[in-house]
Amino acid sequence: MNQIKIIFFDIDGTLMNFHSGKLSDRTREALQRLRQRGILLCIATGRPPVCLPRFEGVEFDAFLTFNGSYCYNDRETIFSNPIPTEDVKKIIQNATTAGKPVSLATKRRLTANGTDEDLTEYFSFVHVDIKATEDFEAVSEEEVYQLMTSCREAEYPEIMRDVRGAKIVAWWDRAADIIPADGGKGVGIEKILHYYHLDKSQALAFGDGNNDIEMLQAVGTGVAMENASDQLKAVADEICGHVAEDGIYHYCLDKGLI
Repeated sequence: MNQIKIIFFDIDGTLMNFHSGKLSDRTREALQRLRQRGILLCIATGRPPVCLPRFEGVEFDAFLTFNGSYCYNDRETIFSNPIPTEDVKKIIQNATTAGKPVSLATKRRLTANGTDEDLTEYFSFVHVDIKATEDFEAVSEEEVYQLMTSCREAEYPEIMRDVRGAKIVAWWDRAADIIPADGGKGVGIEKILHYYHLDKSQALAFGDGNNDIEMLQAVGTGVAMENASDQLKAVADEICGHVAEDGIYHYCLDKGLI
């Protein structure tokens, strides 16, 4: 593991326990010790920038947000890949016809044209109270990086009918993230590795959901949490402990990373 120069971390279910919504003291210690050793730390999440948590005493070197569609550090934008406006409008139309509310996310805004039980609970996981706003239509004309809507897998074709420039990546069975068709956490990781002049063999990633599959495949060592989905575990190189049992801390300790 001496070759590891950068580590990508999903947030929900990986760094933070869904139930507590907090970073444990041991995970915090692991992040601090990794950075002290000169390893770059990168958030890799489906969340928009406005919904990123701040962890006291922990600094990250880069941020991969919207499942890879917008990547940046504290100096500049590394990669920007919004959804084509015509596809944003088509998805909204399809969802409205299906009776589904939609939330839109830009770099700085999070808005919706309504909500329901599923979408409300979806946002509660990231401690956001989503509400409909009067400027929803105006925001849809801006650079939209991700749409979120409540739906089951059987409803995906209806939501995505006649959409060419976007795709669904889901980590929960009652809602979906919709991102650019040529996007994904794997693409974002490739852009960040290129930016820092690093090879995939020098990268490690931790995740727990199906939207982390491409991420684990884009690095030299992909680690699934014990609480991860079966699909993610199937593509992972290794499996660490449960998020509620400080899986990241113990993995890093066992591998000599800290």
